[in-house]
Amino acid sequence: MLRFRSLASSSAGNVTLVEATDGATRTRILIDCGLGLRQMEARLAEAGAAADDLAAIFITHEHGDHVGCVHAFAARHRIPVWSSAGTREEIGADSPDVIFNTATDGEFIAVGALQIRPFTVPHDAREPLQLTCTDGDRTLGIVTDLGHATPHILDALRACHALQLESNHDPAMLARSAYPDFLKNRVGGSLGHLNNAQAAEILRALRSDRLGIVVGAHLSERNNRPDLVRTGFAEALGRVPADVLVSSRHGLGWLPV
Repeated sequence: MLRFRSLASSSAGNVTLVEATDGATRTRILIDCGLGLRQMEARLAEAGAAADDLAAIFITHEHGDHVGCVHAFAARHRIPVWSSAGTREEIGADSPDVIFNTATDGEFIAVGALQIRPFTVPHDAREPLQLTCTDGDRTLGIVTDLGHATPHILDALRACHALQLESNHDPAMLARSAYPDFLKNRVGGSLGHLNNAQAAEILRALRSDRLGIVVGAHLSERNNRPDLVRTGFAEALGRVPADVLVSSRHGLGWLPV
């Protein structure tokens, strides 16, 4: 059985907990670690998990809302960390107390009952990766922090039964915001973050009977609204807004894949 839980999803911090159970074997991993140490451990406890349960941490890229406390957390609990070589160089994870492993585009990583498949995305980071996770039966896609969709991304997600997808901003709200122009251009640019319409287009391309649960993620608290995401996602998927879940800085409960 495969399930996942967003522990936090916003510009203030991003963490997703993924769990695969195969008989008596349970594997739990974190996707990103973008919270402070106390918060990280508290959110895990709320989820009925603990640091000692974790088999790995996967860091998608070096931005602070995804890296967070990974150095201290991984060192304290001796949890292996995976990321691209570029991300590793940017976050300076060469401490002997951190068990570091290199992830590359398209190469599967076996962690207990899980297989992780990273893939490259366009984002203003050194070597960003997003990923799918599978227990061999069901597949979860996690895709945040990308400026636009590519055929490579869509191909990587076609087998997904569940998807956590960035829908960062509404362009009109971003344009009216108090953000300085350079930040508006960065967020809305081709290496920034997906807007609601771009995220909906990805869902249209992936729409199938296979794809079940879809979670809107990494929403801007200033430049977006959950109801806009639910409406756009529902239209793209041929569903009703109530069928669409949206995560926030407070996270979201356990969901089956």
